Amino acid sequence: MSESTTAELPVVVIGAGPAGLAAAAHLIEYGLEPLVLETGPAAGAAVREWSHVRLFSPWGEVTDPAAEKLLAPTGWVKPDAATYPSGGDWAEQYLQPLADVLGDKVRFGATVTGVSRTGRDRIVDADRDTQPFVIHVDHADGREERLFARAVIDASGTWTTPSPAGASGLPALGERAAADRITYRVPDLKDPADRARYAGRRTAVIGSGASAFTALAYLADLAKADEGTGTHAVWILRRGINGSTFGGGETDQLPARGALGLAAKAAVDQGHASAVTGFRTEAVERGQDGRLVLVAEDGSRLEPVDEVIVLTGFRPDLSFLSEIRLGLDERLQAPVELAPLIDPNQHSCGTVYPHGVGELSHPEQGVYLVGMKSYGRAPTFLAMTGYEQVRSIAAALAGDQEAAERVELTLPETGVCGGAGLFDEPDAAKAEEGGGCCAAPTTLQIGIGAPATSGGC
Repeated sequence: MSESTTAELPVVVIGAGPAGLAAAAHLIEYGLEPLVLETGPAAGAAVREWSHVRLFSPWGEVTDPAAEKLLAPTGWVKPDAATYPSGGDWAEQYLQPLADVLGDKVRFGATVTGVSRTGRDRIVDADRDTQPFVIHVDHADGREERLFARAVIDASGTWTTPSPAGASGLPALGERAAADRITYRVPDLKDPADRARYAGRRTAVIGSGASAFTALAYLADLAKADEGTGTHAVWILRRGINGSTFGGGETDQLPARGALGLAAKAAVDQGHASAVTGFRTEAVERGQDGRLVLVAEDGSRLEPVDEVIVLTGFRPDLSFLSEIRLGLDERLQAPVELAPLIDPNQHSCGTVYPHGVGELSHPEQGVYLVGMKSYGRAPTFLAMTGYEQVRSIAAALAGDQEAAERVELTLPETGVCGGAGLFDEPDAAKAEEGGGCCAAPTTLQIGIGAPATSGGC
């Protein structure tokens, strides 16, 4: 296939979530043809799975300018910029209308199973950069298809690959066998089935980021509503507790995110949750009564719980990119130029300066990981960061290098710095510097800013 023919091919975008649909909008703005491939049956399939959770960014920060231009002629009215959508609101009021405008440029029920260069596996050098990309797709109706593209933008996210409970990064012993009692999602306690699952139960929540804060707050509300039934959360932290454990609080320039941390603090202070620090899960054992016992690396054991909610972050699925030459940081699995900027041992999402094609490029020219997937295992990604990424990439693909290198985004400060606070698992050295620790597991009641009791740091 000639270079001129390759240039006429579409840019394949993997994922019809916020970053993927914004990428399509920016490509269209530059006169390029996008083709969005989405595994799910509708736009924002992953977002819809947490439709009950409210975003900590307001409407004014979760819609993309190029997308708004596409939507405007349809009569679409942007929601109040100062209000906070739920995941369901975001999907129904913005993502699906945007996908509808894109029409046949978005294909649903299309799962990408492999990406390569035409006639070239990852070993072959000869004429590699002149060959178009070939994308293997499995369709929901059982069909297989092979598509060709001039470039590939992977905006598939990380939602389908949550991190396990095991502190080593591997599933804890017995974790898979106890799958009927373990979830990796924030529960929807307005759903009767979820409510029945947790009401009157003792639930372990493993994690220390915004999702864990949300789960603790939800369980505390359930405990208040069903007072006297025994509803209680056991909050499992791998590190110690200090003043920044609950995030930025009132100093967070994203107030809704700061409020999540304060809600988690209130859950502990009011006795609806107990915090266990310095606990690194090694095993999950099932007792004769069916309840679960968490066992730490040092052999210590917690009292039995009925349910476990694991919210330890996500990791990218790189399996379908195995024939592509990616340049990824060995720790974060993020692009090597981006990784130092998002290292959770050093940065929060508001201290990461805006970035684009320069930081997102790989040895394989023309392929980009964007959105949450670009962050690899780093947490706390903002939608507007993804919008800036795809704007820059679309400009580069169109040959507008000046626009590609221009910064068009200012991020809010988080109110926290370093690895102690929003991030579940910095490396040991940085955890000690940031106030984390690996002390013996201790259950304690804490107050923000108060000196830690025994077992804390």
